Amino acid sequence: MSEKNRDGKRTARERLAVEREKQKSAEKRRRVLIVGASVVCVLGLAAVIGVVAANSGKDSKSESAGPVVAPSGAQGKDSLAIPVGEESAKSTLTVWEDFRCPACQSFETNYRSTIHELTAAGKLKVNYHLATIIDGNMGGSGSRHAANAAACAQDAGKFTAYHDVLYENQPQETDDAFAKNSRLIELAEKVDGLDTPTFRTCVEDGTHNSWVVKSNEAFQSGGFGGTPTVLLDGKNIYQDQTMTPAKLKQMVEAADKA
Repeated sequence: MSEKNRDGKRTARERLAVEREKQKSAEKRRRVLIVGASVVCVLGLAAVIGVVAANSGKDSKSESAGPVVAPSGAQGKDSLAIPVGEESAKSTLTVWEDFRCPACQSFETNYRSTIHELTAAGKLKVNYHLATIIDGNMGGSGSRHAANAAACAQDAGKFTAYHDVLYENQPQETDDAFAKNSRLIELAEKVDGLDTPTFRTCVEDGTHNSWVVKSNEAFQSGGFGGTPTVLLDGKNIYQDQTMTPAKLKQMVEAADKA
């Protein structure tokens, strides 16, 4: 083979090697760009997810944002108790309730007439505290909306009557019907003089939502086992298996005579 041919083949091989190196470099750059773009997409997606999550959190809390507005006449620490009955009564019943709670409805059904009798006679004062544990357990916002509406009824001097109507018309625990303001306003029609523009605005604006949230936080930090929690002068009587409406009446009347 002539020297010229050998030089030609060697030059061709060198050109081929150089071209292969160029292709390898190009492929390497392409892979780097793909990986880089993928990382950017993942980071971009993470950023989008973060923004969506943040906004979602804001939306879920928006109804409970704003100043804490206690209902008219609320008493106790941070004005979280709605009082019913005479201030001079010798016995005080403290009740923690959730309007979506079936056990609370059962308690109200069994004890309501006795409690009304004792408060009307000036022998018993009841401090109602509102909780929203069913919202947390089952999802939804009916407990909070109903509690806000009950606080609006307190503003109108109609708490007791509306409180009773809510329990008389309590939906199934899994049914978040009380989350609808229209339903809460509809039930207000059952209470004479409650369904007014002022009440409707209070319900629809969630005037006392932040107060309800604060009340529920107090319940959670109170170390209570659940709702209802019923304390007579500080003693948990709901845990007393022997407790009956008749026994409660006897205890309150004995304290009144003491």
